[in-house]
Amino acid sequence: MNNQTTINSGRSLKQKIGLWAGPSAGLLILLFADLQPNNVMVTRCAAVAALMAIWWITEAIPIPATALLPVALYPLLGIMKGKATAAIYFNHVIFLFIGGFIIALAMQRWELHRRIALKIILLIGISPRRIILGFMAATFFLSMWISNTATTMMMVPMAMAIIIKMKESFEEKQVRRFAVGLLIAIAYAASIGGTSTLIGTPPNLAFSRILVILFPHAPEISFAQWMLFATPFALMFLLIAWFFITRIFVGGKNQPPADIAIFEDEYRRLGKTGYEEKVILCLFTLVALLWLFRKSITLGSFTLPGWSSLFPVPGFIDDGTIAIGVALLLFIIPARTRLGGRRVRIMDWATASRLNWGIVLLFGGGFALAGGFADSGLAAYLGGQLAGLKSLPPLLIVVAVCLTLTFLTELTSNTATTEIFLPILGAMSVAIGVNPLLLMIPATLSASCAFMLPVATPPNAIVFGTGEVQMRDMMRVGIYMNLIGVLLITTAIYLIGIYVFGIDPGQMPAWATSPKTP
Repeated sequence: MNNQTTINSGRSLKQKIGLWAGPSAGLLILLFADLQPNNVMVTRCAAVAALMAIWWITEAIPIPATALLPVALYPLLGIMKGKATAAIYFNHVIFLFIGGFIIALAMQRWELHRRIALKIILLIGISPRRIILGFMAATFFLSMWISNTATTMMMVPMAMAIIIKMKESFEEKQVRRFAVGLLIAIAYAASIGGTSTLIGTPPNLAFSRILVILFPHAPEISFAQWMLFATPFALMFLLIAWFFITRIFVGGKNQPPADIAIFEDEYRRLGKTGYEEKVILCLFTLVALLWLFRKSITLGSFTLPGWSSLFPVPGFIDDGTIAIGVALLLFIIPARTRLGGRRVRIMDWATASRLNWGIVLLFGGGFALAGGFADSGLAAYLGGQLAGLKSLPPLLIVVAVCLTLTFLTELTSNTATTEIFLPILGAMSVAIGVNPLLLMIPATLSASCAFMLPVATPPNAIVFGTGEVQMRDMMRVGIYMNLIGVLLITTAIYLIGIYVFGIDPGQMPAWATSPKTP
């Protein structure tokens, strides 16, 4: 999201500038630059990349619309065939997103997500610190599987009900600090929880596909592998965030207690767990287990065979196959509860059509941009220009990457920013002799760790929109959270990532330098 200074005609100044700056930059590169004399495609792809980057960063036109530029420009400029460009936009990662989103929409349709959230809060307790921990735990868990925007939209009304009830019994000044802490905690937990699974936030899925586009021989990043690495990081980050927020906003002994009756009443209104909720919970559990145990898991000398080995060609099955397979069951299984007086199934297309198709196009645009980088030679050219960084320690480069992405996404779309930077980082990794995963994974996580500004992420904007949280409140905590995130991400990639992903910080893997198969 972007900060906008609205002027007449409904467009911000930044959008107006970007609308003209993008094409101008692209034309200047096309007409006056010759990046690689023996390969004109490098310059042409750089022009398209400059246009897309400026329009994405300024949101001169809708971000999904900008993502469609390669479909028109790549064939016209001779960068890629139209058929080849179009094919990049739809792949197994897109189906993983679609399947996961349909399951999430089914949870929302039958309010299973609300039941899960309330149950977690009731189990953890109702002291001020525990209330915040309960909300953070529920938000964290749901945002692993549901969009962080939808999760925050569900949790904020429950938090506001508590805040309003407390204001009826205590002084507003006494309640305000707790209210600010609770709302900020929800926003931060939504962003942190999304990092822990491949489907939790768009940058994670973008990374998994762009890696393969840039390095066709790279090993697959499976759902289980990502979760094994990212979940410990995210849990540690969540606990640190909780400790930090409660130290600032819930200090002292005179904090007003929350009323557990609010949660009990909300839970009671849901009634008994319905048949539809039980079915969705079973399928949700099934898809998670299938994702986790699809490939063999090796722990020392012990290997747990993956279930995909039971099929004729295990390599044909991926996480997208599982997501769509389970999602289709929701359209087949009939519901017992009548809606509008008619029989329905657990899922219908009217509900499924609420899927965020803009994100699907944004994914595709990022994949096309990465494909253009690789096919045109622009990635190799940029890598050569950055080869001078080889003298720097990899640890310092990782920290610099994390800082850059974290603070840049305070003002830009995290998915678009990730899709712009990952191809550059992949090329740079090869040029300086560093495993691409050592830079690309921290960059991906950092794009989801912007906590300072209301415009940085939808969860931040939602809690800011309640009127309870002021800009200075968010910046006061957010600056420290950003820096803590950089430290944690760097630590996680060196302590956990090198084992989970087989990274040797001092050695370039063979798959990173293998030529593309024609």
